Amino acid sequence: MTTLIYIADDDANIRSLISKVLEKEIKDSRVKAFETGDQLFLAFLKEKPQLVILDVMMPGTNGFKIAEMIRQESDLPILLLTAKDSDDDFIEGFGSGVDDYLIKPISPIRISLQVKSLLNRRGIRQSSSGQSAFVFNGLTLSEADRMVSYKQKQQQLTANEFEVLKALIKADGLPVSRDDLLNDIWGIDQEDVETRVTDDTIKRLRQKLRKVDSHVVIETIWGYGFKLSEKI
Repeated sequence: MTTLIYIADDDANIRSLISKVLEKEIKDSRVKAFETGDQLFLAFLKEKPQLVILDVMMPGTNGFKIAEMIRQESDLPILLLTAKDSDDDFIEGFGSGVDDYLIKPISPIRISLQVKSLLNRRGIRQSSSGQSAFVFNGLTLSEADRMVSYKQKQQQLTANEFEVLKALIKADGLPVSRDDLLNDIWGIDQEDVETRVTDDTIKRLRQKLRKVDSHVVIETIWGYGFKLSEKI
């Protein structure tokens, strides 16, 4: 099966470099490169790839907005490229629903490893303990396919949505702090970091739990974090 990857970057040299590296390093891969995010999104509407790579600053719609538009349609992995190593870019990127990001200049080895990691998250795998599903009051989270289900309804999760919900299920109804989520999932260890990264992910998770008619809800513990509970 061919792995289709889309990349949007207004720098022709970067498009060429990434395309060559990924088609060499990712088995059975095919890369389609676009000069703008708008061109990529039009192609996405016609044919869904397995992974998308987006530059932040491009002519037309920026990478953050394109990521949001894709995320409304699909849970495929999104890798963001940015020239600015700032907290604002980091927060806005993950707030738009991306799975990971890289700082320019691009390292061929690093982007190859990042793409392989994101694709592997989509594959069939088990946790180190051999457990393939996590359950809380009838809500089931499958680690094999990153699917959350309640009774007969299912929803696909992104990599970060999966990790957040897994942390909440493993807490078994006890509160999990924002700081722990930021540190364990996004690798942020800052007391003053803006809470949008976790809050935007929680918002998307709540929407997906409503779509499966789940009686399990994510409750906000003001000033601390979140926990799972069952609505009556």
